[in-house]
Amino acid sequence: MIVRTTDEITGTERDVTSEDGQWRSKRIVLAGDKVGFSFHETTIEPGTVNEFHYANHVEAVWLVEGTGKLQDLDNDVKYDLAPGTMYLLDGHERHRVLPDTRMRMLCVFNPPVTGREVHDENGVYPLVEEPA
Repeated sequence: MIVRTTDEITGTERDVTSEDGQWRSKRIVLAGDKVGFSFHETTIEPGTVNEFHYANHVEAVWLVEGTGKLQDLDNDVKYDLAPGTMYLLDGHERHRVLPDTRMRMLCVFNPPVTGREVHDENGVYPLVEEPA
């Protein structure tokens, strides 16, 4: 059984912030936990433009706080995001998250990520396996 709080993750190697400070991800469950998925709490700051692309993962996102837009970059379609909205990236879609207010979302990745990886707009999301 794994029991963790986000408070105990804060300030550790599982607490990852983008270099530009636009998003922060608390990596609650990672590949090393050996449960077959990873689980993150991610916050995205208002007024930012965040482009993501997962070439190696399926991701499900549940928005619990905040509002904004999700933009499918391949089809230029925008979706409204509000608390209670779920979106699933099952086709490795290139996308942008455009928050109007600070967003907090819960994200599940399969296969699991390992830790400090950050989003690469070119579609490379490395380290699917635990580092040696």
